[in-house]
Amino acid sequence: MSLRHAAPEDAPFLLELYASFRSDELAAVPWSPEQKKDFLEQQFIAQHRHYRSVYPEADYLVVEIGDKPVGRLYLNADKERWLIVDIGFLPEWRRQGKGTALLTAIQREAETSEACVLTLHVEQRNFRAQALYQRLGFRGINDVGSHIKMEWSPGDFDGAKRR
Repeated sequence: MSLRHAAPEDAPFLLELYASFRSDELAAVPWSPEQKKDFLEQQFIAQHRHYRSVYPEADYLVVEIGDKPVGRLYLNADKERWLIVDIGFLPEWRRQGKGTALLTAIQREAETSEACVLTLHVEQRNFRAQALYQRLGFRGINDVGSHIKMEWSPGDFDGAKRR
């Protein structure tokens, strides 16, 4: 697994990935496939613009296995606080330990840097992701509506629990 900075030519892949994140949500919506496609494109563009405006210094990375893009990691790494803006994989690459490996690598990097806190937000209804984050030592610190803010500090977690 490797990371590289996202480039303009990654837009179709990133849109496909974004659409995969929203597929369950849109399955119940009585729109035509074309309406769903248009909606997803608009939402993807809006999210991308939002992330770029709020986190202009973040690293927008594509996760690859071999030379195949399989996911994304958007990481805003300030000196003392790192924010995982977004992380996710295509459906066929989920539940294979890739997210665990990537998050563990980020934690290890945070331990060796000046970062003292690693934060992320997870959807209230995404229990699978919440369980992963908790297993890796993240703890919920507040409820921000549709999401839970979670954080991890190197001293909060016994490294012996890591795989």
